[in-house]
Amino acid sequence: MLMKRNTKNSIQRFTDKISYTQIIAIGFIVLILTGTFLLHLPFAARTGTRTPFIDCLFTAASATCVTGLTVVDTAMHWSIFGQIVLIFLIQIGGLGFMSVITMVFLFFKKQVTLRERRLLLQSAGDNGSVSFSNLIKRILAGTFIFEGTGIILLAFFFCPKLGFFKGMWYSVFHSVSAFCNAGFDLMTPLASSSFKLYYSNIYVNIILMLLIIIGGIGFIVWNDILINRLHFKKYGLHTKIVLCITGILLFSGTILYLIFERNDTLADMNIIERIIVSAFQTVSARTAGFYTVDLSKMSEGGNLLITLLMMIGGNPGSTAGGMKTTTVAVILVMVLRSASNDTSVVFFKKKIPDESVKQACTIGTVYAAISLFGTLAICAIENCTLRQGLFEVVSAINTVGSTQGLTPERCRVSRLIIIFLMYAGRIGGFSLVLALSAKKNKIPLSRPTEKILIG
Repeated sequence: MLMKRNTKNSIQRFTDKISYTQIIAIGFIVLILTGTFLLHLPFAARTGTRTPFIDCLFTAASATCVTGLTVVDTAMHWSIFGQIVLIFLIQIGGLGFMSVITMVFLFFKKQVTLRERRLLLQSAGDNGSVSFSNLIKRILAGTFIFEGTGIILLAFFFCPKLGFFKGMWYSVFHSVSAFCNAGFDLMTPLASSSFKLYYSNIYVNIILMLLIIIGGIGFIVWNDILINRLHFKKYGLHTKIVLCITGILLFSGTILYLIFERNDTLADMNIIERIIVSAFQTVSARTAGFYTVDLSKMSEGGNLLITLLMMIGGNPGSTAGGMKTTTVAVILVMVLRSASNDTSVVFFKKKIPDESVKQACTIGTVYAAISLFGTLAICAIENCTLRQGLFEVVSAINTVGSTQGLTPERCRVSRLIIIFLMYAGRIGGFSLVLALSAKKNKIPLSRPTEKILIG
């Protein structure tokens, strides 16, 4: 009894010493390793034999980090058990493992400590504007409603084609995958890959796009819209920025894709099909990873457009990855206002705190640096072009999952690099820096200043 108490006290002292960000980072590692172990079991594969460990690790990391990059065919390689493991990893990874753990605690009526509440709020991207109990209820209710609606709507499409049980499983898998912006699919037996066979199906495209957009909006935005309905002026600043930037990206991305790809991936389509494909690729490129055309055949302009959309990603506190819309918006406004000798960053007549501006610049720099060095490493190891290497690395670090065919052919070293990129992208570039940095007692010093030449 005494040994059990000492062990518990030791664990408590250890958790008290590490930061919230480090706990979240460690939690994702534990989840990835647990998924790897389950996928490595013989009955997780259709053949009944063990899948190579590196393939299991890659797949578990991709599912937990809601990326969607794969090295084996999801439908043909994994058994039903393996696919169930993947969907659980996607669901937990999409919502955040702290959200799921807290929901389990509440379900069994266990007390949630103040520290655990803070962990949940940080993992969900909350700034303290929402009460703990309301946040949990709305995350759970919103997820259940949106994914459940997606399952029902997709079932009307899949069940007549595949039979009731298989059709329902396809509906569940793709609804969860789309809502969590994961990009895993079971479509290979039906199409060459992803949803290419249904590029012109308006019904399927709209359902998937809505699930992706809603999942990528963010839990805090849900709450704001739920409270204030359609009264835009009553929304918080975060919600206003998210909705405006999301709308701009979706509209401009669709128009630009139509222009860039008119003679390439859209060449043999009518105007309706071109609009559908352009809209779907724009939505999916923001971290979902589904695709309805061959991405390796995109023009240089289209390739750059999709790469930029992947880099921006979704919104903070959502199932999406990327640098996030608010980060990019703050950086762009800061640059524009700095050119006019005004250092303040203002949105909707409200000033963004300097600390948030510095954090945005840090995130942008970290993502750019990791993407650059990751591309250099992949191009040095693999026999690929700069275009292919950059696309794959950006897809991994921003947890998108789109590929131009390079992923399954990578060697072990490249796969380990991509695993690290997916992990770094899921916990966030800024969070990764904070998690790796050791706590130090800083001595307050006032250093002398001296100007240097810039530019």
